Amino acid sequence: MREVRLRHERWPLREPFRISRGVKTAAEVVVAEISEMGLTGRGEGVPYARYGESVEGVLAQLESASGALREGMTRAELQAFMKAGAARNALDCALWDLEAQQSARPVWELACLPAPVPLVTAQTISLDSPDKMAEAARRHAHRPLLKLKLDGQYVAERVAAVRAAAPTARLIVDANEGWTPEGLESALPALESLGIELLEQPLPAGADAALDGIGRAVPLAADESCHTRADLEALSRRYDFVNVKLDKTGGLTEALAMITEARRLGLGVFVGCMICTSLSIRPALLAAAQADYVDLDGPLWLAQDREGGVRLGEDGRLWPGEAGLWGGLSPRLVLQTPT
Repeated sequence: MREVRLRHERWPLREPFRISRGVKTAAEVVVAEISEMGLTGRGEGVPYARYGESVEGVLAQLESASGALREGMTRAELQAFMKAGAARNALDCALWDLEAQQSARPVWELACLPAPVPLVTAQTISLDSPDKMAEAARRHAHRPLLKLKLDGQYVAERVAAVRAAAPTARLIVDANEGWTPEGLESALPALESLGIELLEQPLPAGADAALDGIGRAVPLAADESCHTRADLEALSRRYDFVNVKLDKTGGLTEALAMITEARRLGLGVFVGCMICTSLSIRPALLAAAQADYVDLDGPLWLAQDREGGVRLGEDGRLWPGEAGLWGGLSPRLVLQTPT
């Protein structure tokens, strides 16, 4: 019989992370460990209040599944047993990790994916005054891709300040549901003129119909409106991209299926993350290899990450870290990971 261990961990940030909904000073994560015959698979989920989740609630969901897991519930059975969200993500990724160890094959081989390679990730510029956002952008001006967190105030001023501070970086904007339809229409000309490549979730989830009457040259990505494959058909008529996050899809299993379906519907793919540790990012990197945009800088906000975690190269590429963290890894990537 398997052994299941569940716990909450708190990882302080090196500086506050601000978006339109509030400020975060620590990553609150839940870890699931599933052991069988001396091997242990691990997975991490990040409870997100915006989706009605809490640490206590996610731990309760995990505990409710622990009996079935001890009796041998498979990853396929888990998809129907538990709804999408942070709890299922932790278990799904733990089961992938366990399967990889039991088969002595890395997860990317089990999933019939190409071998992983380092990927360019967006570097997030936290919401702040135009001057402070420009200061942050200046520190990261050598990065190839910056992601600006904005609310509905001073949109053009903030974007212009960042553009002046990082003139060669590609820019994307994330409004986190913080705009109105009128605010979106007024902001779009400035975003276009300042070279914004992509705008994430300008309107609240559920208000997507308001996009029907708004013409735009800047592509839109659905984030809070998009969780699983069930959302894609409706979103494909109003958005150009979808943001796939494992904490929304409920794990790597659904994320990979969702990317396949998004491509079938003609949608671009953005793979993102919550503020988390590298235990969340390692499985997300496998999904990100199939994405047009990648935003997996969650662990880079931590004061200290897990041992053997991901590393960011000076060229903006994210390296997966050490092989023992999760899921197995190509020895070539391990040897070349920057220090």
